[in-house]
Formats: sequence, structure tokens, C-alpha cells
Amino acid sequence: MTPAEADKTWDVIVIGAGLGGGVAARALAEAGLEVLILEKGQAGLRGEQNAITDTPLPEARLTRGLWPIPLHANIDGLETAFFAPLGCGVGGSSVFYAATLERPERHDLETSPDRPHPTGGWPVDFDTMRPWYDRAAKMFLVHGTPDPRSSEPPLPLRSPPPLSTTERSLFTSLREAGLSPYHAHTALVPLADCDKCLGHKCPRPCKMDGRSAGIEPALETGRAKLLTRADVRRLACSGGRITGVEFEQAGHLSTTQARHVILAAGALHSPRLLLASAYEGAPEGLANGSGQVGRNLMFHLNEMFALWPRRGTPDEGATKAISFRDLYHLDQQRFGTVQAMGVRASYGEILHYLQTTLARSRMRHIPGLRDLARIPAALAQKVFGHAQIFVGLLEDLPYPHNRVLFDTAQPEKLAVEYTISPELRARRRSFRRAIRRALRGHRRMFVGSAPEINFGHACGTLRMGTDPATSVVGSEGRSHEIANLWVADASFMPTSMGVNPSLTIAAHALRVADAIAKEDCS
Repeated sequence: MTPAEADKTWDVIVIGAGLGGGVAARALAEAGLEVLILEKGQAGLRGEQNAITDTPLPEARLTRGLWPIPLHANIDGLETAFFAPLGCGVGGSSVFYAATLERPERHDLETSPDRPHPTGGWPVDFDTMRPWYDRAAKMFLVHGTPDPRSSEPPLPLRSPPPLSTTERSLFTSLREAGLSPYHAHTALVPLADCDKCLGHKCPRPCKMDGRSAGIEPALETGRAKLLTRADVRRLACSGGRITGVEFEQAGHLSTTQARHVILAAGALHSPRLLLASAYEGAPEGLANGSGQVGRNLMFHLNEMFALWPRRGTPDEGATKAISFRDLYHLDQQRFGTVQAMGVRASYGEILHYLQTTLARSRMRHIPGLRDLARIPAALAQKVFGHAQIFVGLLEDLPYPHNRVLFDTAQPEKLAVEYTISPELRARRRSFRRAIRRALRGHRRMFVGSAPEINFGHACGTLRMGTDPATSVVGSEGRSHEIANLWVADASFMPTSMGVNPSLTIAAHALRVADAIAKEDCS
């Protein structure tokens, strides 16, 4: 940053260069505002290609675009520490995602007599969000086919690529079972010789993520500036406004300022920054008069299962093309979408799953157990053959006791406290039964028996609401207490919904950017 840039007052500072931050920065820069993007991770090289690995070295993780330190999690009273699937770099976690951008159902946001919402509904309704979902789908070049069960106007979807033989076989068998599969909504531009980068960082521009659809177009406007390895430490506040953003870069502490500040560091990191910004006027943390900062932490529960195509179907690799919502809301129970994960039941995938599960279990301290996992992984690969891995995303609900923790003595420590509620356990059992019934006649097998928390889908820790006593931000994403503080990541979500959060994060970030641009021009 030049001295002139350091001294200027930016129109907007965006903290975090992930999906929400990238989308907001792009929309604001395209609207003519000057935007400074602060990112803890490094820029990396566009030619890098790697997956989310479990290397323990902090610098090696930063080089690969991964969050450098373990997540300390108290799950149902069990203390564990492991590397969560969190990105740290330009594009954030989204450069590793499987590019699924699904719109939620109306009942995810609204309450109705036939489908009552457990929290009374979001402070924004489905019709208010729908044009922003459409705009986000266009920005991310989403392709797919409409859900045949939906009565809502479909997203503006691009035509998907032709189905493979494996995909056609699964579509046919699912329809014969009475289900309604559709081509999953995916943020990809199909290119020849695709590298199959779903779940990986990819050097090609075909996967639309926070980097390719957000940060890079923002920088191309000439009105956005990106600072990497900029670790934001605290926000200074006076008179109900953010007056400075303090960050460390290359061992040097700096402060910069803007008319508006957008938090987009993710649902685990954004609340930690507010708690770290406590001062005499806000001893419990910035924007935390409600006491809700960091609380209401939600994930999804993954119900993963292997599904085999019909015998004799040629093996044409992994598929991400199939989703169905027949079980989304069933028998007055809130479940979620079922979709192909884009991975095969290969040795590497099974081994990673087993080792991750062991790292979170009570057996994690047994010497050599991680290496012993190679034996069941090799056996499982023979059993699964070329089965496709599917996942049912089970909606989580907000509870104040599930929260992000902050320790003033260890401000860098990333920690959460989470208890799987009895109602969630009961819904999980019902969801598994529903999946078994729906797939009668198919060869299928659940992968695991214990609840599987999707740590990549953290949300809800700066929840949106109309009542400042029970929420952190209002219906447009602005803090109830700090006039120029906004939230544009998954922490705003009042409930986790029954779909991947990516499209909702992007749509909300566009709403935040629009509100700021209108206010700045008024």
C-alpha cells in the first residue's frame, strides 16, 4: 500500500476475500466506489492446483491457501483439534468448493400454515431475495436444469453439458423409483478436457468462485485494491461508527479507514474479530449489545451414502450432475436436498474420510491409528467399486449455546462449542429412514453411522433479525449498533436452510453492496 493509499478514506473496506467479500467488492467497484480488500492469506499463483490437505505446518498451509491453525472444537462435550476445511487466501474456501449454487425453498425463509418455520421465518421473504438469487446465478454462470417439483420461477440457468452414461443410468433408475432428479445447479463453464477440479483449487478460469467471479473482476475495474497477508486485528469505533481498521502486514501494524466496513471473513472469523474489538464503550465486544455475537452457530449434518449405477454401466468417473428434492420437506419434517458430491468412493477419498473421523474421535490419541486406517480404506475401495458418493444435507437450527469462542489470552485460537440437539438427532434418524425408503431397489450403502458435521458450512454467528435484542444485523445486513458496519458472509444467516449456502451468500452480498452504493450516492 502506498502512503497515499494508507492515508486516504476508502469508500468501502472489505475484510475477507472469499465468496461474500469477493462478490460485494466486485459489485461495489462496478458501481463506481473505491474498495480496499484486506485478506489474511496470500495471493498465490493462478497456476496453483491443490486440494484441502491436512499438512500441519502453518506456512505450508498458507502457501496452499488453507487456514493455518487447527480448529479447537468442543462437540457434545468432547474436545478435539483438527484442520477444518477452511480456506485462507484469495477466494477463501470457495476456491476449493464443489461449485454447487442451489437456491433454497420458500419455506426455508418464510412461515406458512402448512409449513411453519421453526423460528418464525427470516426478516426477508423469498420474493425479496429472488431477484438477487437470479443476479447471483448470472454472475456465477450457473448451469443446470430446473427442479421439476418446484412451483417457483426457475433460476436463469445456462444449459448443462450432456450427461455421461453413468449419469443417464442414475437419472433413469431414480425416476423409476418415483423420484424427480434434475441436473444440479453448478457454477462452471464447461471446457474441453476439464480437470475435474471440484473440491480442488484449479488454475483454469472455468470454476466460478470468490476469486474468478469476485476478486479478479473487481480488480479489473481499477477501483479495487487487494492487500494480502493483511491480518486484521481489531476495529476501532467511536460515536457508533467504525473509525479505523487495524491490521498487521509483514510485522508492521497499520490502520486504515473507510466510510463503510464489510465483514466477510466467514462465520467463524467475523464474530471473533468483533469480540476482539471490545473497548470501554463495548466491553462484551463490538456490535454485541444483544450478546448474540458468535452465538447461534449452525452447520449441516451430512448423510453420505454410496449409490451404484445399474450393473454393466460403464465407469465414466465421478458425477456432480444429480440432485433431487423429494425429501426436502417430508411428512412435516425439515430435511434438505440430496446431491451427488462429485467424488468417487476411491481409496484416497475413503482414507481421508476415515482419518478425519478418527481425528475427531475419542481414539485420536492412539499411536499409529491414522496409518492403520489405510487397511479398511483399501478394503472399502474394493467393496464400493465405481459407486458414486451422494450426500443429504440436513438443515441445522440456531441455538444460543452453540457458539464461536474467543480467548483474550489466545486471540489467534480458533475455537467453537457445539452440541447436537435432541431434535436434530431425531430428524437425522428420520432422514436416514427416508433415504432408505426412497432408494429401494438401488444398491446403496451409508458411509458412516455417527452424525457427520459439515464444518465447511458454518453459518449464523452474526444472525440477521428485526429485533436488536436477539440479532446482530438488520434485514439489509447492517449492524443494529454500528451505522457503517455490514456483514456479507454466512454469519448473517438466521437458519442454515436445506441447501449449500453459497448462492445465498452471494445473493446477500449483492444486496449489501446495493444498499451501500445507494446510500453512498444519496
